[in-house]
Amino acid sequence: MLHRLSVSMGVSHASALLKSSSQAHTASGPPIYAAAEYNILGRWMHYVPMHAPLTPDRLLWVFIYMGTAVETLTAAGAARYAVAKGDLALYRSGGLLVSIALALQGVVECLFIATVLLMYRRCARAHTLPKNIQRVCLMLYGTSTLVTIRCVARAVEAFSVYTVSSCDSLCLVLLEHEWYLYVFEAAPMLLYTVWLNFMHPGYYLPRDRKQFLDLDAKTERIGPGWMDKRSKWTTFVDPFDVQGIRDGKPNHEQYWLEGERWPMSDTGCFAQGTGSNVQHEQGRSE
Repeated sequence: MLHRLSVSMGVSHASALLKSSSQAHTASGPPIYAAAEYNILGRWMHYVPMHAPLTPDRLLWVFIYMGTAVETLTAAGAARYAVAKGDLALYRSGGLLVSIALALQGVVECLFIATVLLMYRRCARAHTLPKNIQRVCLMLYGTSTLVTIRCVARAVEAFSVYTVSSCDSLCLVLLEHEWYLYVFEAAPMLLYTVWLNFMHPGYYLPRDRKQFLDLDAKTERIGPGWMDKRSKWTTFVDPFDVQGIRDGKPNHEQYWLEGERWPMSDTGCFAQGTGSNVQHEQGRSE
């Protein structure tokens, strides 16, 4: 009898761990997908550094840190309500963490879309908007919209199911119908994956961060890359270099203003549809 009980408890424990793991991975997948968008935005800013609102790498890490916070809250919340069993307090606390994470992810996605829009408008005003940049913009708008749709749907589910004392009509619909999961969770993430595979950023942006688009929007050159002359602490306190811009002396080298000083890229031009990252990789391996 004791042997059967111990085996039953072991199986129950294993099932709980499996459920917890699957719930955490399902909930934390989209924030990881969103991290791919942040990397693409960073590469775009290195490609047109004259339009970057601040240091590309620093902006990339800002989004990564916010995404990590979302990921941590999501995984912790999903794990808690997955193993709650009959513990209502544990179940609600897990749901609350997931709800907060989803709301935070929505804010991050809105900030991301605003940054993409800012970059697009700056490129358009300066007439540095070739087809490769237009396609990158379209890709970032589309994929971030898919993540936002999923985020909003999941937030509605979380606040309707996990943080209420009684299940109303909306709660019952969300719990009893699988179409909601397929339409607002599986379909957006599947489209996201397909989109990035068919419109891979490697077709439109150079891998080398020092390769930038000249002001004529037709020539690509190899510069020194973005270098901030200030200390790390100063860049953390003043990431937009407000003091330098106010004094008329930015603390980063504006190397794109001296285009003729830098050699042209020998791997083609992405703005004209002749660029390739394959040659760059072959050169590195040799």
